[in-house]
Amino acid sequence: MLITIAEGAPYGVATAADGALWFTLVHQGRVGRLVPGHEPVIHQLDPADGQPGVIVPGHDGTMWFTEGKGGRVCRITADGEVTAYEADSPYGIVAGPDGAMWFTQMGSGRIGRIGGAGDRSDFDVPVEGGMPAFITVGSDDALWFSINQGDAIGRVSLSGEVTVHPLPTKGAAPVGITAGPDGAVWFVEIGAGQVGRIDPAGGITEFPLPDRGCRPHAIVAGPDGALWFTEWAAGRLGRITVDGAIEEHDLPSVPSSTAGDKGSEPHGLTAGPDGAIWVALEAGALARVR
Repeated sequence: MLITIAEGAPYGVATAADGALWFTLVHQGRVGRLVPGHEPVIHQLDPADGQPGVIVPGHDGTMWFTEGKGGRVCRITADGEVTAYEADSPYGIVAGPDGAMWFTQMGSGRIGRIGGAGDRSDFDVPVEGGMPAFITVGSDDALWFSINQGDAIGRVSLSGEVTVHPLPTKGAAPVGITAGPDGAVWFVEIGAGQVGRIDPAGGITEFPLPDRGCRPHAIVAGPDGALWFTEWAAGRLGRITVDGAIEEHDLPSVPSSTAGDKGSEPHGLTAGPDGAIWVALEAGALARVR
C-alpha cells in the first residue's frame, strides 16, 4: 500500500509511543505525523532549508529529528511545537538508556548527548574523517554507531568511553544500524552490499547480499524476529534472519503527476503499530509492507 505525500520527499520514518507514524520531508523542511487511516498532518519548519533526516521517538512521548544542513537537533511535540539545539551536521539519533538523546555529528566526527535538562556533552570518535552515521542502543546499554567513511563500527559507553571496531571489508561504508533480537547489533554496508552483525564482544560477521550494488541504507528489527532493511539503489526491501537467510521484496514505484513514475528511493523504515513495515520513499510516498 502506498500513501502519497503531496510535494514531499519522505526520508526518515518512525513509530511514536501513541502509535502514530512520524516522517521527515528532507527537501521541503517539513515533518509529518500520520495516524493510519487518516490524512497526514504536516508541520513546516523554520527555517525550511535544514534538511530534516532521521527521526526517532524520545523519552517523553515527543519525537526527535536531526537537520544535517541546518545544524540542529530538534524535539517536536504532537501538536508541532519545536525546540532546537545546535549541533554539527547531525545525522543519526536515538533515545539512550540514561534518559538522554544521543546523536552523531558527521562533520566533526563526534557523538553528542543532550540530557533531559538540555545539558550537552560531546565525545570524539578517534577516526579522522570517519563520519559517524546512524546510532542505536545495544543490549549492553552502550551506544553503537556506524562510521561511514572509516569502515568501522563504534561503541560509546554512557560515561563517554569510545571503542572502534574496524570492519573486515574495505569500502564497506556502513550506514544503518540497529539492535537485533539476538543481543547483537546489526548494520548495513552501503558500499559493499552486505549486512553485518557485531556481538557485544566485538565479533563481526558479514552477509553478502545477492545484489552487491543494491546500496542498503537503513535497517530495523521487525516484529517477526528478523531484520528488515532498505535497498536504496534497487528499490527493494530486504529481510534477513538472525541465521543469515535473506529475502528481497520489490517496492512499488511512486506515480508521477506526469507520464510514468518516479521509482521509489527507499531510505528510512520502521516497524509500525499495525505489525507492518513502513518505508519512507524519497520519490514521494510512504509504503506499508505486510
